[in-house]
Amino acid sequence: MIITEYMENGSLDTFLKKHDGQFTIIQLVGMLRGIAGGMSYLSEMNYVHRDLAARNILVNSNLVCKVSDFGLSRVLEDDPEAAYTTRGGKIPIRWTAPEAIAYRKFTSASDVWSYGIVMWEVISYGERPYWEMSNQDVIKAIDEGYRLPAPMDCPVVLHQLMLDCWEKGRSERPKFGQIVTTLDKLIRNPNSLRQLANSSVW
Repeated sequence: MIITEYMENGSLDTFLKKHDGQFTIIQLVGMLRGIAGGMSYLSEMNYVHRDLAARNILVNSNLVCKVSDFGLSRVLEDDPEAAYTTRGGKIPIRWTAPEAIAYRKFTSASDVWSYGIVMWEVISYGERPYWEMSNQDVIKAIDEGYRLPAPMDCPVVLHQLMLDCWEKGRSERPKFGQIVTTLDKLIRNPNSLRQLANSSVW
């Protein structure tokens, strides 16, 4: 069991839906930074979460986000190439990296893929990833190179970070420590968030 302090705002996906459009981009990036910080800590401890999604993040009254729901988490051997391979059980397809779906290989790099989906959920205020597509359609589309487009009002730099998390080759994806560094730089330089992905106007 894991005990956390009381997180007044409950799960992140429900909280975002309830407050659609009410936060500044810096507040949203701050939430993402908290999640990345938690995942960086977990990956350094050789934990793979396997079910990182906005529904499994808790939010307190100061908008601090903490990673929770470790029902699928596993400890990896102390080896940079370590992977956790499952035999059966359900996989949350929309949040799961292609190699984890195809070969059931879970690593910190597959958690990074899931983190990219969480970024998309946060910036879209809790929209369902891949909308009404079926799980089979999602798998096929990803395999053919499709990636989620930038949500409304999403800064270019954030969508690029999502795309980096969704690199097909797991060694091409950033590490959680690098993601934290990137987000810290954006928070210190808010102007870098001004250019929006789906607009040519500054």
